[in-house]
Amino acid sequence: MSGSTERLPRLLALVPYLLARPGIPIEEAAADFGVTPKQLRRDLELLWMCGLPGYGPGDLIDLSFEGDTVTVTYDAGMRRPLRLTAAEATALLVALRALADTPGVVDTAAVQRALAKVEAAVGQAQPAGVVVGGLAVRERSVSPETRATVTAAAQTKKALWLRYYTASRDEITERIVDPMRVLLVEGRSYLEAWCRSVERVRLFRLDRVDAVRVLDEPASPPPHARPKDVSAGLFGPEPGQGVAVLELSADARWVAEYYQVDDLVELGEGRARVWMRYSDPSWMVRLLLGLGDHARVVEPESLARQVAERAEAALARLSRHPSL
Repeated sequence: MSGSTERLPRLLALVPYLLARPGIPIEEAAADFGVTPKQLRRDLELLWMCGLPGYGPGDLIDLSFEGDTVTVTYDAGMRRPLRLTAAEATALLVALRALADTPGVVDTAAVQRALAKVEAAVGQAQPAGVVVGGLAVRERSVSPETRATVTAAAQTKKALWLRYYTASRDEITERIVDPMRVLLVEGRSYLEAWCRSVERVRLFRLDRVDAVRVLDEPASPPPHARPKDVSAGLFGPEPGQGVAVLELSADARWVAEYYQVDDLVELGEGRARVWMRYSDPSWMVRLLLGLGDHARVVEPESLARQVAERAEAALARLSRHPSL
């Protein structure tokens, strides 16, 4: 008999499925659910035995069998398939991506198929003002080659050459690093390594690695290099950082998924207010200019003023070159 973790979702889906297909052959239904006809009959018997206090069968779900076919004659109101809210769909997508990126998953192909189905369903049923696709569109997936190379280097203790995109500075750099471990935190995969360029332990998001190559030399992090404690989250405040309070439209919600935010408050209709730390004001100004009217700076006033000044300067240059 299949496990309860597999059986419960199947039982919940069976009633609306059968209502839409009265008189369906049990063998056909079993094939659709990926179980044997014998297992499906057991599921149907369990549904039929669900009763009100007193435990009379057929009180809630009543079934009619004719030959090798089955029809639901009473559904107890279970007519609609289970539906996910936007938040539930987002959480499910994040969890599936994390599972797909986790080394050692036995059937990665099955996870990818499930991920593709959920993404397709979300795309078809996405309500107005809810941007779930930002997770898939703006955040690249980790290539199998990158993951395999990084994991192999960490396991064999070999140094790595990386070409890496740093979102906080909007720049691509080349580095040589000494791998310490590969970890999964908050649904994303990271390489933790000693970076020889800055001489510090750094976390590198694998989806931001543009290119990677194993070097023919051992990884040699210094004795004082220590793994980061990620139990309370990845990123804490750093000296000199500013905090921007932003209001994001539904089309800009991806910012809160792609970049680290300290807090998020829902404002309705897909909009959100976020608290976002930044070290480089010029980078934050460029980000906000790119978002256009999909983002509004609530605080600090100085940041709002910088964005307005840069926008006005750009418009002035454009007016001097009307052909652009």
